[in-house]
Amino acid sequence: MPTLLITPENQIQRLNLLMKSINELQELDISKLTTPPKPKAWSVLEIIEHLSIAYTFYVEKIDAALAKSTDHNSMNEPFKARAWQKIIIMGQRPKDRRRKWKMKTLRKFEPIFSNHMTHEQIHTVFEKFSRLYSHLKQAMLSSRQKEVSKTKITSAIGPIVTFYLPECFEFLLSHAERHLVQIEETLDSLS
Repeated sequence: MPTLLITPENQIQRLNLLMKSINELQELDISKLTTPPKPKAWSVLEIIEHLSIAYTFYVEKIDAALAKSTDHNSMNEPFKARAWQKIIIMGQRPKDRRRKWKMKTLRKFEPIFSNHMTHEQIHTVFEKFSRLYSHLKQAMLSSRQKEVSKTKITSAIGPIVTFYLPECFEFLLSHAERHLVQIEETLDSLS
């Protein structure tokens, strides 16, 4: 099984592209943002809200892990993901602009919106995403000068999966990239 090497530079570049792509979606008509492609599917806005909901489960955990991590004078070498964590990460990461398989979302991660969204409500969804993923970017930057292989984070699904900071960042980024592909699929089906 090939190694998964993780670097903050690669993660930050990918996160910048992701945030730019989501930000550009604000230019779309309300109907494109709020219309699901089929019954029981999510609209673009619901996908973005899901990403925000999922990330909120990690904010305090990431902050605590960074606070516990000792300073490291030199830039960290690429981090080698552990086997189980690599499987979890690679299960999320899209390949060739495709989601590998669909997964059932746990209820606590599901977005709930009213049928009619105002411009202000839509703006709030984008603002929340931007604020949370800016936090992720800042955490990635802060981790560069930290000893990242000492503090573990329990995943949002519980202690069956734990991450070191770089693995956590990679999981969150791969999850968001997966849903960006879902957004593209949704927009293609609405065209």
